[in-house]
Amino acid sequence: MTKVGRPTLTSERQAWAEGHRRVAGLDEVGRGPLAGPVVAGAVVLPYPVPERLLRCGIRDSKQLSPQARARLAPLIREHAVGAGVGLATSEEIDELGIVWATRQAMLRALESLAVRPDLLLIDALPLPQAGIPFRAIIHGDALCLSIAAASIVAKVARDRMMVEMDAEHPGYGFARHKGYGTAEHLASLARLGPTPQHRRTFAPVRLLAEADRG
Repeated sequence: MTKVGRPTLTSERQAWAEGHRRVAGLDEVGRGPLAGPVVAGAVVLPYPVPERLLRCGIRDSKQLSPQARARLAPLIREHAVGAGVGLATSEEIDELGIVWATRQAMLRALESLAVRPDLLLIDALPLPQAGIPFRAIIHGDALCLSIAAASIVAKVARDRMMVEMDAEHPGYGFARHKGYGTAEHLASLARLGPTPQHRRTFAPVRLLAEADRG
């Protein structure tokens, strides 16, 4: 089912009513691509949230254009009590799996915050490793304002990394497809072979390596 509507402060307000003041939204981007890191964002919104943040159009990053994300990310950072980014590399994804790597990216995003949250609101994925009370919310990026803000911060950061990767590895189109398995990416992968940034345990890359060995 397509997620619709806009995120609200329902979860944050419940947490604030319970006495939590530093509530961090957490989300990740880049679990599905064939190349590049998985990146997590963490955002602690101020209490109360300024009207400017409520009216600026924060949504799940997937529902926004690149231009809108580029406008919103600095605004979020300007008003947030804390905003951080963490990543796990393609090597870590290959070594320990995408779920572990996603959790590691989230932990690193939390470590980068200037304040320690007392409650986490996370898009779907439980994170007991943080040692902080948490609530995993299904479709949290579409429902919860702080999670949506975190998704924007993470997406802008990862897209920037992929543009830099495009300059380091020309010919793959990373700046356009951001590492996802588009027809362009698959064609360049077959033509040029994998880079060190490719996830060698992910099927298209793995199958290509197996064919080369065969």
